[in-house]
Amino acid sequence: MKQIKGGVCASKGFKAHGVHCGIRKNKDKLDLALILADTDCSVACVYTQNKVKGAPIAVTQRNVADGKAKAIICNSGNANTCNADGEEKALAMCKLVEKHTGVKAEDVVVASTGVIGQTLDIHPIEEGMSALVAGLNDKGSNKAGRAIMTTDRVLKEAAYSFAIGDKECRIGGIAKGSGMIHPNMATLLCFITTDVNISSEMLNRALKKVVKDTFNMISIDGDTSTNDMVCVLASGYAENALIDSVGDDYKEFCKCLKKILTKLSKDIAKDGEGATKLIECKVVKASNTRVAKAIAKSVITSSLVKSALFAADANWGRILCAIGYTDDKFKIDKVDVDLKSKAGSIAVCRNGYGVEFDEETAHKILSEDEITIIVNCNTRGAKAVAWGCDLTYEYVRINADYRT
Repeated sequence: MKQIKGGVCASKGFKAHGVHCGIRKNKDKLDLALILADTDCSVACVYTQNKVKGAPIAVTQRNVADGKAKAIICNSGNANTCNADGEEKALAMCKLVEKHTGVKAEDVVVASTGVIGQTLDIHPIEEGMSALVAGLNDKGSNKAGRAIMTTDRVLKEAAYSFAIGDKECRIGGIAKGSGMIHPNMATLLCFITTDVNISSEMLNRALKKVVKDTFNMISIDGDTSTNDMVCVLASGYAENALIDSVGDDYKEFCKCLKKILTKLSKDIAKDGEGATKLIECKVVKASNTRVAKAIAKSVITSSLVKSALFAADANWGRILCAIGYTDDKFKIDKVDVDLKSKAGSIAVCRNGYGVEFDEETAHKILSEDEITIIVNCNTRGAKAVAWGCDLTYEYVRINADYRT
């Protein structure tokens, strides 16, 4: 597997573009993106489990029910959620794609992100469609990625090449997410393209499997958004033997899908609103995977842990506290905790009790921008990883006046 350039356009058969159409007041911010396939694609999606769902999700669910799609349109600046005319506007976006590209409206995935509860004005989108479609090209991933960003500070884009049998295959994607993130598939959007030849049934199976270990293992602030969506389009242009059952080819595809979703998950966690550090919690030797995942997420969602790491304070008691209130069964008196970064590693807890450590060394380790908390349950062999970020003053500032 090799990392390559191109994002959603790295795979054969895809073009993309992004423009500023006027949804967002800042003209330097792109706010409308389109990804277009040359052919009908197998499609798979997962969505937020929040009971309040954006109107685009309802429309997309109907459109992909047949397992096929050919385009993805997404706006930023307005989530089109909790609006009486929300589905009408989401359908209108699909129809605009049909009008300007010829792709049937029912073959369009539609997504929106931004402020909840404000009516989406369709006119800027209507006005921007000509330029959006005219600019479609096989190097347009960057602009499409920028057009789906809201409070994101950096573009989140990745692509890889790999082999299935004797065929070279590619997978690429863009994602957005910086706040309101605690996915139960958070505001999180991810669009993936691949040229692998795979049935929609197996694509759905792979996506649901991989999301459990990637996007569902990140948290920035504990808030599960209303518009979360991860969508994968597969063109089949790699011409590998059709993947329509579980086998070696399916497992290889899952491995590559996990690689790119892990990369984008970590990018989202590191770019948390106001964040200065990526926090990774690795749980090892747990009794089972369920327990390992629960502990890892409990640690990275703790506001007290996040605040301590912002200050590079080795307040390991907060970590143990978060482990202790995890909703599952395990023996806390067997737990060891270590803190690690590129500056080194240090033991802070053994068998559920504190150990002597050098505060200056610990502070140096925690002053790096990527920190790993290692939790050893010393029970069996299950493991899990979760990602989050520190909690800073800037997070409050961003969210205090986000709407106004």
